[in-house]
Amino acid sequence: MTATSVDARTVPAGKPRGHVTNRRAGVGRLAFLLLSPSVLVLGLVIGYPIVSALRISFVKTTEGIDANTGLITRTTGFSLDNYTNIFTGETGRLFWNAFWNTTTFTVTTVVIETVVGVCMALIMNRAFRGRGLVRASILVPWAIPTAISGLLWRWIFTSQGIANDVLNTHVLWTTEGIQSWLAVVIADTWKTAPFIGLLVLAGLQIIPAEVYEAAKIDGADAWRTFWRITLPLVQPALVVAVLFRMLDVLRMFDLPFVLIGRGKMSTDTLSILAYNEMSNLRFGPAAAYATVLFVYVAIVAYVFVRVLGADIVGRGVGRSK
Repeated sequence: MTATSVDARTVPAGKPRGHVTNRRAGVGRLAFLLLSPSVLVLGLVIGYPIVSALRISFVKTTEGIDANTGLITRTTGFSLDNYTNIFTGETGRLFWNAFWNTTTFTVTTVVIETVVGVCMALIMNRAFRGRGLVRASILVPWAIPTAISGLLWRWIFTSQGIANDVLNTHVLWTTEGIQSWLAVVIADTWKTAPFIGLLVLAGLQIIPAEVYEAAKIDGADAWRTFWRITLPLVQPALVVAVLFRMLDVLRMFDLPFVLIGRGKMSTDTLSILAYNEMSNLRFGPAAAYATVLFVYVAIVAYVFVRVLGADIVGRGVGRSK
């Protein structure tokens, strides 16, 4: 059957085909009118700040002293110096160090949080007495604001804190060194692993019980059931959870800032570098750092979605097999 015959059969008797076209156009206009307020708000809240930051990132401010008055003068202009300076000299050393810290934080914490989160979801999904209490207790760290979590872990990692008492050592966790990097990883894992566990739990609860019953009848053990049934069926929720966490860690600022402080080579991130420039009223370099971070996050998100096929917008829903 040709497309023309299908269209002809779908048109009600006694009505011209143009009537259907006009009706679809009217529905499209109505949809546009209903969505336009939301699109306008998103443009003002998201689009305008991005465009404004991009413009500021090209603004170069030069300070000098007026020979006649002896006062400090500032001249501004547009150039690529804010970007070229990021990758050269001392600024370049700080940038690549922060870039390395941001990347290692992302890879390490996301891997650990995924493993811990999946284990949490498997525990919360089981039927046992007191399951509600266990679920509530697991989700408590995620409900605590990140700044409060940073202060809590800063108290734990003090020289005479609980961490040193438990380990029977005297490590200076919040000073320069690998131990401060490890402290941030531990605190971030404790804080956000429940987030992955919560999303994976939602995926586990939609798996039919009949699937596990069939696997049990076929003689599949727990390990094979997990790898052949649970993990493939929960993969869509797990991929989305990992993507959200990855994008969140790439923008990490508050936890290392509160827990360790800024100016530490072992924990400074790209967001902290942008904050340092902004706090010193160097808005052009700060915007350049933010733009580079934005591009980095966008590239990582694109590659992740393309490689793993994360269905973020639900395009796979309703597709015919």
